[in-house]
Amino acid sequence: MKKCARAQWWLFAWLVLPALAWADSATERLNAFVEQVDRLEATFQQTVIDTDGQVLEEATGQFLLSRPGKFRWDYDTPFPQQIVADGERIWFYDVDLEQITVKLQDEALSETPAGLLSGNTLPDSEYDIREIESEDALLWVRLMPKEADANYQTVALGFDDNGIREMLMVDSFDQRTRLVFSDVRINPELAASRFQFTAPPGVDVVGDVP
Repeated sequence: MKKCARAQWWLFAWLVLPALAWADSATERLNAFVEQVDRLEATFQQTVIDTDGQVLEEATGQFLLSRPGKFRWDYDTPFPQQIVADGERIWFYDVDLEQITVKLQDEALSETPAGLLSGNTLPDSEYDIREIESEDALLWVRLMPKEADANYQTVALGFDDNGIREMLMVDSFDQRTRLVFSDVRINPELAASRFQFTAPPGVDVVGDVP
């Protein structure tokens, strides 16, 4: 089960949008996020579901974003993990395994949604965006990558009057990842040190180490 959560690291930079009640549609709120939100803080609940509808894993934690290019995911349950992007590299720290994997950020995010919404590019340059009919009280928009070889099929975002509340991603294996957000803070003061990572003593570090 633990492997499933790790496989989803590349979508983590872009999964929370702000409260933009003035926008009339989900597409407008998505574009407003890219244009107006510099920093964001939220808690999240993540559920990974297989092709048969079975829950593979449930997780909770905190998310921080500082654009352009910096983000942090701290998983509290079921396993402590940290994913920190400092603008040049992404650090993946598995606390239980006492191992850190480092990737160059430009290479790691070049074909992912994280590379879009942690930067300054409007979504319609990389995605086909469609408003979709709602089956609940949320306002939904679906993003489909224009690149045929993308490692995910679609991403759907659900908004209420205050902003984003749910996200559903379908990857290339038909596995679904659902995130529900709460306690969202838009453009809070975030110390630069929160997007810096220092390896704890004795922990193995592999990959594109500085």
